[in-house]
Amino acid sequence: MNKNKIAIESLSMDLLRVALGYHRGSIKMAERFSQEALRRISEIEKSKVKPYFAKILNSLPSELSKKDKLEVAENSLMYSTLCRNYAKKFL
Repeated sequence: MNKNKIAIESLSMDLLRVALGYHRGSIKMAERFSQEALRRISEIEKSKVKPYFAKILNSLPSELSKKDKLEVAENSLMYSTLCRNYAKKFL
């Protein structure tokens, strides 16, 4: 298995946990997995992914730091799905 694929799939799971945490009201859990997701982004070699996906990865830190936690939860769920689909199709 390739290193980028594992990192992207892990990022997908971290983002899913962020979304679930905020929806359930577990803010501390969501913030912890948000930090994990930011760490995962740095593990991904952006030069080896498609340009549109690199753009998504670059926008994630600002998306995760928004004040509106409901919006963060919804966007995290969407980005989780995008990451999972990208890893499944292209890696």
